[in-house]
Formats: sequence, C-alpha cells, structure tokens
Amino acid sequence: MDFLHEWLPQRVRFDTGRATAALAEEAASAAIARPMVIATPRGAALARTLTAGLDVAVLHDDVREHVPADVAERARTVAGEHDVDGLICVGGGSATGLAKAVALTTGLPILAVPTTYAGSEATDIWGLTTDGVKRTGVDPQVLPKAVIYDAALTVGLPVGLSTSSGLNALAHAVDALWAPRADPINAVLATEAVRSLAAALPAVAATPDSLPARADAFYGTYLASTAFASAGSGLHHKICHVLGGRYDLPHAATHAVVLPHVLALNAPHAPDAERRLAEAFGAPSASAGLRALYDELDPPRTLRELGLSEAQAVEAAAAVLSVVPESNPAPADLEVLETLLRSAWAGS
Repeated sequence: MDFLHEWLPQRVRFDTGRATAALAEEAASAAIARPMVIATPRGAALARTLTAGLDVAVLHDDVREHVPADVAERARTVAGEHDVDGLICVGGGSATGLAKAVALTTGLPILAVPTTYAGSEATDIWGLTTDGVKRTGVDPQVLPKAVIYDAALTVGLPVGLSTSSGLNALAHAVDALWAPRADPINAVLATEAVRSLAAALPAVAATPDSLPARADAFYGTYLASTAFASAGSGLHHKICHVLGGRYDLPHAATHAVVLPHVLALNAPHAPDAERRLAEAFGAPSASAGLRALYDELDPPRTLRELGLSEAQAVEAAAAVLSVVPESNPAPADLEVLETLLRSAWAGS
C-alpha cells in the first residue's frame, strides 16, 4: 500500500438542462470576460446558443482530430489577435484538444462543455500531431478549470457515435488498471467507471433520448478519465496514438477496435485487473464481458473498416514498440505487437 496519488484541481458540474446558466456562472467565477469559443463547424450553432449571454470575443471553428500542429498555431494566433482572456470549448475531444493546445502556450483558462464521452476535459494531457507523429504531454495549464456535464447536450449525438465515444471512455478505465502510475485509488475509480459505462451505453443505444442513461455515461466518462489522468497512458492508448497520428484514423472508432485486443493480451497477466473487470461487467471474465457489451452495441470491429491496410497495421508495430510502457503486464515485443495489430485489422 505504498503509493503516491495525485488528484487534479477542477470544478465538475453535473447540471442536466442547465448548461447555459452553468457556463455563465463558471465564466464569472473564473473572471473570463472575453472568451474565445472553440467548436467544430457542426457544433458552432450549439456553441453560439450556450454562450449567447457572454461577450464572446471570437468563435473559432478551425478544428481537426488529433490537433495538427498547424491548426494549433492558427488558433493561438486568433487568440492573440482578439485579446481573449479565456477559452470555452464546446464539443468532443477535438475541440477540447485544440483549447488545450492554445492554453499550453498562453496559460489561458479553459471552461469545457463536453457533448461526447471523449473524456479529455477531465485530464491535464495534451496532444499535438506533427508530420504523422502524435506527441502527448502533461501540463497543469491545459486542465480545464471547470467542466459542465449536461446530458441534454448529447441527445442529438447519433447512436453509433455515442457508443464508439463511450467505448473510448471505457478504454481510459481499462488502461488505468495497468498504466505506469496505476494505484489502488485509480483502480477503484476505473472499476466503477466500467460498471457505469457497461450499464449506460446499452441503455443509450436502446433509448437514445434517455437523459438518465446519458448522465450515467457522463458519470462513467468522468471517473474513467480521472483514473487515466492519474495513472498515465498504457499500451492501448500508445497504440491508438500511433494509429491516429500516422494514418488520421477516427479517434473514438480506433479505440473501440483496439480495446478488445489489448485486453485479451494483458488480462491473463494482470489477475487483479481481470477480477475487477469481470466483476464490473458481471461476466465470468473480462474479455467475455467486453464481448457481450460489443455484441449489444455493434461498434466498429476492425481497422480494415476504418480504412487502414494490413501493411500499414503491421508497419505501425515498430512505432508502437518504441513507446510500450514498462508497466505493461504482458510481454510486448515486435512479434506480439504485429500479431495484435493484424488481429485488430482483421477482427480476429
């Protein structure tokens, strides 16, 4: 029981149906008077509605997955040109990631209003992609000062995107059980996250307009992301970062495809994690529980359907090998990684 656990300082509001009012309150609390609002073109209308009562300096919608470095630099330039004093990101991980990229060099505070289950809003982890390589780092400046979870904002998210996004959140929890700084507190958070998400995601798929189900999904997302932020990035996320940075694969779907394969590799070598996950799924084993959940949700199952070639999948193994965490419970040499990525490509 000797360990060091670090808890991130952040205000977290679960405020279904009150995002606009809650955002105004948090902006006042953080003394943000001229925010830069960041959202994708698709999410810009919602962002305008949520911030209608604020003196918005600029709404910036030049947002891309994996935060390419040139996109980040353009956003930083816009922030400087409009003399903003804070950032408000509305949307999924791409919008949050871009806000973090701006905060990383400017120190501007972030208020996050998630509309997916990406979970980036609850971490101090940033990511930038340059020449096909996605780099990540940790910096307290990029942790949003406040997060507003309003389940009503996710009702319009299509079922397929809801479930793949939720499986991305689930991957945060699973990875936290064997990541470099895994500890007993992270394990408790991760286990409860898996239990919540395993129940919430099928309910969201069955009844997409269910606010309680979507609120439970946000609850699981927050717990999983908090555990992940503390424990660090495990093998699953290292693989997904390589695939996303090199081949620009869709972020959430890539996580959904890769997760069962990393779990199958690691669970036999991590008996405590295996026991926790099996109990959280209510299944005889962790892999059986995940398979049952996937059968209910029917997410993407192969890298092939995401547009990756088999040669690219095998090629990625060498890049993953250089970043395999020492804490990974199973041996992961080049042959193992090539086998894993071939399996993820084929869905075997």
